[in-house]
Amino acid sequence: MKMQIVNKYILKSKALALISFLFVMLFSSCEDVVNLDLETGEVKIVVDAEIIWKKGTTGNEQVIKISKTAPYYNNTVPKVSGAQVRIENTTGDVFTFNETEPGTYVCTNFVPVINMDYMLYVQAEGQSFKASEKLTSVTPIDKVEQKMVPDFGGEDVIELTFYYKDPADQVNYYLTDYKSEFLLFPEYELTDDDLFNGNVVSTRFSDEDKMKPGNTVVITHRGISKNFYNYMNLILEVYGGSPFSIPPGNIRGNIVNTNNPNNFALGYFRLCEGDTVSYLVK
Repeated sequence: MKMQIVNKYILKSKALALISFLFVMLFSSCEDVVNLDLETGEVKIVVDAEIIWKKGTTGNEQVIKISKTAPYYNNTVPKVSGAQVRIENTTGDVFTFNETEPGTYVCTNFVPVINMDYMLYVQAEGQSFKASEKLTSVTPIDKVEQKMVPDFGGEDVIELTFYYKDPADQVNYYLTDYKSEFLLFPEYELTDDDLFNGNVVSTRFSDEDKMKPGNTVVITHRGISKNFYNYMNLILEVYGGSPFSIPPGNIRGNIVNTNNPNNFALGYFRLCEGDTVSYLVK
């Protein structure tokens, strides 16, 4: 049975949207200067904490990045240095993340255990944050196939399909990303198994304009928790709208400020088992 995709979104860079907008304005009026006055929100700490245990590896090296939000037109992301970062599991093991460069914290002795609960602790710029999550398993990618299919205009384009067997005895949620030299940013696909529980799943990917023979497409397929699935669903919906729209409020993850709950950090602490396949397009 082929998978029915429940949610599929592509994260588009707001910078690309802005460039496209300015390009149109340039040709519509070569003499007018367009200045967009965009609102600047409250500066918040951003914790990029994905613990991913890729199949075939020990999973001992993990990276957490900490930064701050910046105005729309900033060319750089402010890094947060000097933070204290650690993860603890339910058996009392402590895994310390040391800063290797500004805003980047690395652990080299992490021990991933499927279905184990982990707690993240971060102290940064006088604030204390914590979050908890369970490490979620993923079923491996069985194979990747390539074929030519017609696009909406009737022209043949390259399509990749990868297959995996969804477990029948559990409810599963997945996040897949695709990376390649022809993509400026990864493309993401978010799915659950509500319509295909226990079946062999086929998931398709194509790029009618850019994917060519000789390209390498890296597919990373993750098992994720229901809560992270719901969080990513909101994130992808926001990025799928107008880049000039102002969201009604910050989307809260699971990272709590223990000093001031209202001053929460952006981001989501998640632990995923992942399977990665590199496919050479023929």
